[in-house]
Amino acid sequence: MVLNRLFEQRSTSYQSIFAAGDDVVFGTLADTAIDSKTAFEVNAVYSAVALIANSISTLPLEAFVREAGQRQPYMPRPEWVSKPDVALPRTAFYNSVIVSLLIDGNVFVRVFTDTRGRVLNLVVLNPRSVIVTRNAKGLLNFQVEGESKPLTSSDVLFIPDVVRPGQVRGVSRVEALKENFGLALALEKFAAQFLGNGTNLAGVIEFPGTLTQEQAENLRENFDAKHRGWRRGHRTGILSGGASFKTTQVDPQASQNLEARRMAVEDVARAFNIPGHLLNIAGTMSYASVEANGLQFLQLTILPIVQKLEEVFSTLMTRYPNGENAFVKFNLTGLVRSDIQTRTAAYSTMVQMGAISLNEVRRLEDLPDIDDPAANNVRVPLANVNIEAADLIAEEKKIKMATTLVLAGYDPAESLSAVGIEPIGHTGVPSVQLQGVAQIDPANPKDVYEVD
Repeated sequence: MVLNRLFEQRSTSYQSIFAAGDDVVFGTLADTAIDSKTAFEVNAVYSAVALIANSISTLPLEAFVREAGQRQPYMPRPEWVSKPDVALPRTAFYNSVIVSLLIDGNVFVRVFTDTRGRVLNLVVLNPRSVIVTRNAKGLLNFQVEGESKPLTSSDVLFIPDVVRPGQVRGVSRVEALKENFGLALALEKFAAQFLGNGTNLAGVIEFPGTLTQEQAENLRENFDAKHRGWRRGHRTGILSGGASFKTTQVDPQASQNLEARRMAVEDVARAFNIPGHLLNIAGTMSYASVEANGLQFLQLTILPIVQKLEEVFSTLMTRYPNGENAFVKFNLTGLVRSDIQTRTAAYSTMVQMGAISLNEVRRLEDLPDIDDPAANNVRVPLANVNIEAADLIAEEKKIKMATTLVLAGYDPAESLSAVGIEPIGHTGVPSVQLQGVAQIDPANPKDVYEVD
């Protein structure tokens, strides 16, 4: 029964997520109809959504468990972590999740489980086919088109984007920003129709008298035959009989409304919180380095969305043994991966401070481990020691104090006792600071100082 329902449920892809035909169309002052499908006709909207969706969907997702305050890989890793939807690639699944979140402001993921409650399959639902309500206890119920009864939070994962106070569903960007998206779509259609309809007329020939239709056609054809085309564009024209040519050409920049269309792209960039340079808006580069710009994109655009996904999908880990402290996490390293010189300097600092070992550095660079136990040991800088060897520093300071006392003329044994050092044996040979000794007989070390 469960498996039949599992595979009868139609999966949702990146292209078909809003193709159910039941979307709400919003009219705009720019006389354009905006919904979740027509919004993608705006180049900037498509680029912004694709940029965010592709950036997140290609990130590795790992499962961890926190034990005694330390994060460890969760083993065995649930199958849904690597392939959430059995009918789609992992990247396509998360692509649909991000598209639903960015366009509709809500994500609904149907959870199919086995008899033990473990996840069999995850399917992204069309957000327009789901109605969210609260029951008498304040818990959420989901009425999904095609389902015979309301579903609960154990059956549906719900991720809202921006939620108004007192509401449950997230705010749809298409609905809230319909005027901005509608204006951008109107500008693109105007420019296309302006050029496609031939409005850009080269010029007209004015004739003082009245011409028959045949005479007018002959005049036009003769003039075009001598001056049409780029090869004849600079030839000198001659008109007789009082005729004159007047140009009606329109400035190409004005005809395409380039400045207005640029502002429309900037509006879309603000709507999706994307740095302007990532949508190829000239003059909007914020930082000088690629790494700094990538970090800005990560912090302002990617991280808020990723944390929402991690929080909700981590709840699925509670269905597995020892899953109360388990969670899933996207690996964001690839988005801020710096150049080789910067990475090398960072690795060198971390190795010198004893944070990571040489083999850990090689793993970060996808290099094989060095087959030597020393490569797995953390190196300690000379200025610091392991906390277990902290008493060595204290002993060293005591020895320096005892040395100072001895050099000042105090008895060596009493100097050691004064600083708390256990008595130790001595050869009896005076310090080399008093007299250099080239050879000493270990059996009779004092003979070099005895006088015949």
